[in-house]
Amino acid sequence: MPTKAPLETNPNRIGGDSKLAEVIIQESESLENALRRFKRKVQQEDIIKEIKKHSFYMKPGEKRRTKEALSRKRLRKKQRREAD
Repeated sequence: MPTKAPLETNPNRIGGDSKLAEVIIQESESLENALRRFKRKVQQEDIIKEIKKHSFYMKPGEKRRTKEALSRKRLRKKQRREAD
């Protein structure tokens, strides 16, 4: 029975490196400050966005339509900014 490779060496794994957000609490730091730093780090690394993106399967055509709709939205926004 073959064993599965760990995530770090699995070539089929999508999403790049598997490093999670990590915050080390300093000696004189309160838990609230550490939590605030952790939340900021998670937001900067787009971890939540990545999880939502891979939380369900999208058919290739559906992906394409979503990508095109996002492109149209960006173009309209750009044109609005140029008009002002």
